[in-house]
Amino acid sequence: MPRALGYAKLAPMKPFIRYAGGDLDRAGLFRKDEAWILEKLAHPESQIVPVWRSMNLVDNLASAPATRLVARADANDILDNAHQVTLLGVAGEVAYFAADISLLDEEPALQLVHQGQFVDLRQVGPLLGTEESALMAHARGMLFWHQKHQHCGVCGAPTKSHEGGHMRRCTSTECGAPTFPRTDPAVIMLITHQPAAGPAQCLLGRQSIWPAGNYSTLAGFVEPGESLEEAVAREVFEEAGIRIKNVTYQASQPWPFPASIMLGFWGEAITTDIKIDDYEIEDAQWFNAVDLRRFGEWGDDDDKKHLPRKDSIARFLIETWLTKIGV
Repeated sequence: MPRALGYAKLAPMKPFIRYAGGDLDRAGLFRKDEAWILEKLAHPESQIVPVWRSMNLVDNLASAPATRLVARADANDILDNAHQVTLLGVAGEVAYFAADISLLDEEPALQLVHQGQFVDLRQVGPLLGTEESALMAHARGMLFWHQKHQHCGVCGAPTKSHEGGHMRRCTSTECGAPTFPRTDPAVIMLITHQPAAGPAQCLLGRQSIWPAGNYSTLAGFVEPGESLEEAVAREVFEEAGIRIKNVTYQASQPWPFPASIMLGFWGEAITTDIKIDDYEIEDAQWFNAVDLRRFGEWGDDDDKKHLPRKDSIARFLIETWLTKIGV
C-alpha cells in the first residue's frame, strides 16, 4: 500500500487479477466510531484519494504514469470542496479516504490537486500493481454508490452519509431507512470444447458496440432466484445457443465500471452449434490456442481479432486456460 508519499509508481507486473487483492484493512469495526474517523481524517499523514466524475487521479500519464494520492496535510482545499468523503481503510497507522469533487468543473478540480489528470481507471489498469489497482477501484466504486443513492428508495427523501461513508440513512423522521453499499453480481465464463479430433477450443463473442475485432468471454448479470451456475448456463444459451455442463468457479474481480463484481467460471460445452442472439451479441466463434496466439490486443487499430483487456478477468480466464492445456 502506498504510504504518505503521495505517489505510487507503476511498473510492469506478472499477470494477476487487477482491482483485487490489496492489503488495506477496511476498518469495519471502527466505522461507527465517529470520533475515531474524525481523528483519522484530521491526521496529517492520512491519504486522500481524489475522484472526479468516476475518474481517478494519475500523474505523468503520457510518459511514466503514476497513481497520485494527496497527503492530508496538503488536502484542505480538496476536503472543503468534496461533497462526499468516505473512509476506505487503514494500512498500519495510515488511513485512506476517498474524496469526491465531481461538483466542480474539470479545471477547478485540477487546480485543487495541483498536478496530474483525471482518467478512467481502465486506461492505466493494466499497468497498476495490486495495491494501487485495488485502492483506486475501491474509491471509484464507493463514490459511485454515493452518487446513485442521494435519495431514499423507500420514500424518496434525501439521504445522508453515516459510518464513514459506508451507510446512507433517509433523513425523513417518519422513514429513516438505511441503505448500504451494493454491487451487482455478474457471471463471466470461458466455455471450452474438446473435439474428437483436433485441439481444444474456447468460445468467445463480441458486442456490436465494441471496437472492430475485439472478442471476449461471454458474461451477464445474475437474475433474482437463480444460482451462479444457473446464470452461467442461461447466459451461454441465450447469447450463443450452446448447452453446457461442469460449471466450475475460478476467481472473482471487482469491476467498478460502474458497480459490478465479476464471478469467473469455466464450463464445458455439450452442444457446439452456435446460434447467436443478435440483440445480445453480433458474433461468437470457437477458437483454439493457435488462433488466440495470433490475436492482437484490445483496442489495436488493425484488421486482427483482439483479446480482452489485460486488466479484465476475461483475459485471466483465457490465459489460465491456455496454461492448463499447456500452450
